[in-house]
Amino acid sequence: MAKYKLTSETKLWFGRTLYRIEALISFGSVRAGDNGGFVEAEKNLGQEGNAWVSGDAWVSGDARVYGNARVSGDARVYGNARVSGDAQVYGDARVYGNARVSGNAQVYGDARVSPVNLILIGGRRGYSVTIIDQHMQIGCEFHKITDWFDFDDRRIAEMDGMRSAHFWKAYRGILLEICRLERPDAFAPIDEKVTTEAA
Repeated sequence: MAKYKLTSETKLWFGRTLYRIEALISFGSVRAGDNGGFVEAEKNLGQEGNAWVSGDAWVSGDARVYGNARVSGDARVYGNARVSGDAQVYGDARVYGNARVSGNAQVYGDARVSPVNLILIGGRRGYSVTIIDQHMQIGCEFHKITDWFDFDDRRIAEMDGMRSAHFWKAYRGILLEICRLERPDAFAPIDEKVTTEAA
């Protein structure tokens, strides 16, 4: 028996439609008729157990919340993340990528949980590079991977002057290869478009 349904109240996030949920039965501290948070599809929140998404929190992509887990506040769970057991994710916390939060774990505040690739490039004059899902952070600049490789020289120089321009010129190719190996899904829409145009 279903414990919740998707309502007609929606919000958009990067082209994804998220639906507010409504409890159909009472379970745990949730009462029938209570509005919950948002999910992209029913696969995001288990129909069994006391798992629930509330407030303005949301779950999307292939992420799943199940068992007795709770996601609340303005928290976000996305990518291939799993939140299970009696775990709680709340506040402005983010759980994404292939991250797993389970047992009695609590993730809250501004916490971020995700498997990450961290690369230090360029020695003293270089930057730390972090690859997260389909995004890459170089120094303090955080953008989609595809956006990085679309930036022209002027845009790169605006980030940190000649230092960033020299760094990008020296390491752009290496970073492109690393991203293609580690995050091929980030390039899927571009590769598909190129293949279509070539045909």
